[in-house]
Amino acid sequence: MNAPLMTLAGLAADWQREPLSAEVVQAVRHATLDWFATTLPGTVRAPATMLAAASLGAGSGKALCYVSGKRVSARWAAFINGTASHTVEFDDIFRDGGYHPGSPTIAAALALAQEIGAPREAFDRAVIGGYEVGCRIAMALQPSHYEHWHITATVGTLGAAAAGSMLLGCDREGIAHAIAIASSFAGGHQQNLQGQSMVKAMHPGHAADAGLLAACAAAAGAMGAPDSLEGPKGYAAATSAGTGDWQAALAGAGDWTPITRMTVKIHGCCGHIFAALDALARLRAEHGFGPDDIARIHVEGYGATKDICDRPNPTIAQEARFSLQYCLAAQMILGGVRLAAFEERALADPAIRAIMPRITVARAEDLAAAYPRRRMARLHLTLTDGRSFSLFQPTRRGDPEQPIQRAELIAKFDELAGPVLAPDDLNALRDLILNGQDLPQELSKRRAVA
Repeated sequence: MNAPLMTLAGLAADWQREPLSAEVVQAVRHATLDWFATTLPGTVRAPATMLAAASLGAGSGKALCYVSGKRVSARWAAFINGTASHTVEFDDIFRDGGYHPGSPTIAAALALAQEIGAPREAFDRAVIGGYEVGCRIAMALQPSHYEHWHITATVGTLGAAAAGSMLLGCDREGIAHAIAIASSFAGGHQQNLQGQSMVKAMHPGHAADAGLLAACAAAAGAMGAPDSLEGPKGYAAATSAGTGDWQAALAGAGDWTPITRMTVKIHGCCGHIFAALDALARLRAEHGFGPDDIARIHVEGYGATKDICDRPNPTIAQEARFSLQYCLAAQMILGGVRLAAFEERALADPAIRAIMPRITVARAEDLAAAYPRRRMARLHLTLTDGRSFSLFQPTRRGDPEQPIQRAELIAKFDELAGPVLAPDDLNALRDLILNGQDLPQELSKRRAVA
């Protein structure tokens, strides 16, 4: 086999034995805490609750389904937990690839680690390697891939396969075969992100499941095509423009690893809205206006901000999470875009609905040209007293250039997981994750919140 597949597989294989720096150790622990923060509220919401209740394909095993609390097969646990992790839209982002690696990668690695009894260090190393592979492939495919494909669904399969094959003890060649096989299992198109479809949340669940299937096949000796990624009929050619920008994807390989450059979401909505939300918050803090003072808000964003998030009249929570109009209005009324913003009471709030028609969004070519590596917005605000303000937002709070503090990540975990877990379990889980100890085999839910 040859590059880029073998290069990626080699990077993953190196993480099976590479000394872990303090920076990398902290990054994988933070990523795991963030995964539980976004997964646990999803365990008491559809579609994960619906799928767990059906128990189709659950089988027997040692992996924990965090929705049902039952022991099931690793693949079923990966599917259900991966689905739960993407439901409330708080999962981590690798900005340069427009990709949420945690949902599929950690769901797959955790389920398989529980199934085979792998220690915490092996789990951590598999997650680091899975992030390495998935995030770099995402950079090779973007931004054209995102026009028709949901990259967390597609590339997530390859990242999960890398993590799974590492846990199964595959060498560099075996990991490469797992990635190659996974490239034929990877799917998830953009049309299912529209309307009342529940499929978006299931995309990373499927990616985790299919990635483990590919890993198991490779561990059993099955082989994939050596040029499955960059070949003329390979994955990049089939799903993006050309055959992939592998030079960009592999730049800095061995010098830095993607898990140390993650964006932590502080808004519970689509990341393409974040820059506008941050700009609005800055203007409000500076000028002190209220909801009734707003005459017009116009947002200039990059392509995905316009194409995906220009939704003037969302009717359900899934649509609202992708509506720039709704999220900016909700922030004005509620003070933030957290879980409460997508409950039925908020969705029908007349105060939020009154602001939404005053908000418009357009594509700005200069901002679009810098996507996906820069996620920027310009916000133009006109107040009812005639005053006007404009603000350029060059980054998003939570991005690597503007990271949140560890205390803020812990507060996010406590806020999102607190309503779901019993208090003792909440504290114990947080401490075990951050201290690098083996993760608990059981979690007691306090109550269902939806």
